[in-house]
Amino acid sequence: MQFSQITRNLKTSFILTLIAGSWAITKAEQPTYRLPGQHQQQHGDLMASRSNSNIKVDNTTHFLESLFNEEEEPEYDIYTEGWNSKHVNCYNAADVPARAKIDVSRFSMPHPGYLTSPYGYRKRFKRMHKGVDIKVQVGDTIRAAFDGRVRITNYEARGYGYYVVLRHTNDLETVYGHLSKFLVKDDQYVKAGDPIALGGNTGRSTGSHLHFETRYMGYAINPCAIFDFANQTTHTDYYTFTKETYQDARNFSAEANERYAAEYRKANPNVRTPGKSSATSSSPAKYYTIKKGDTLARIATKNHTTVKKLCALNGISSSKKLKPGTRLKVK
Repeated sequence: MQFSQITRNLKTSFILTLIAGSWAITKAEQPTYRLPGQHQQQHGDLMASRSNSNIKVDNTTHFLESLFNEEEEPEYDIYTEGWNSKHVNCYNAADVPARAKIDVSRFSMPHPGYLTSPYGYRKRFKRMHKGVDIKVQVGDTIRAAFDGRVRITNYEARGYGYYVVLRHTNDLETVYGHLSKFLVKDDQYVKAGDPIALGGNTGRSTGSHLHFETRYMGYAINPCAIFDFANQTTHTDYYTFTKETYQDARNFSAEANERYAAEYRKANPNVRTPGKSSATSSSPAKYYTIKKGDTLARIATKNHTTVKKLCALNGISSSKKLKPGTRLKVK
């Protein structure tokens, strides 16, 4: 073989060796992408335990219609529709970004109850239900979903009853409605998981439950986009808000919610099933307008109930001073 041919072969071999070495270094330096640490193992276990993770529209529709066929009329929106409320939408004139990444890694489920009413438009009431309803009993502890500060504790007779609004450090606000008692005061700082109230049946409610909302600068996000209620966790450590998708759920599984509801009822046999096990949960609410000279005992006698039940329904004590013209829930 000629000397020039040998030289060319050596050069070619040397170049190929350099390329192969460079590729090996580049591959070794490539980052490894993983889920955030809090969810890596947890979600791996959840996905492994599911035989079918596909969402079936027919099954979901059937589930919603069968489980929520007797749900009550949605609450009036305290941000925009509560014309007689002291509190207005503080974000009304704000410039809301089209997209925002929100850290939801430090969280607590507000209550371990199952969903009794999902987020979404109610055709028969011609109004949006801007949160989800979670099954609770009167007196159950309600906890802060994230770190933050109490912005509002108030009462709304036409909808939320006694409610709390928390402003969080991740730019979210959460709303907790139909409470029986406040455990926090306005401007108080709370951490995720801190008790903030007791569950109840106040306002526009026909059975004890928690109305729970997640909001970003006034936009009512579907809580199922952030929380996986069937597995009592968040979907990921970060939620991405967009004005196009904030009303959508994430990986909602009707079957998973049915299973969790059955497990919860089995573990809590005293929990009443909405619309089935008690007259209170299926019959319409009844109110009484307080007159001058009325007492709780007199109102209870007129409406064939007890003072204790009136106090539980309205989240008040037996010593509360009654104001003529205001309404009390008596059923």
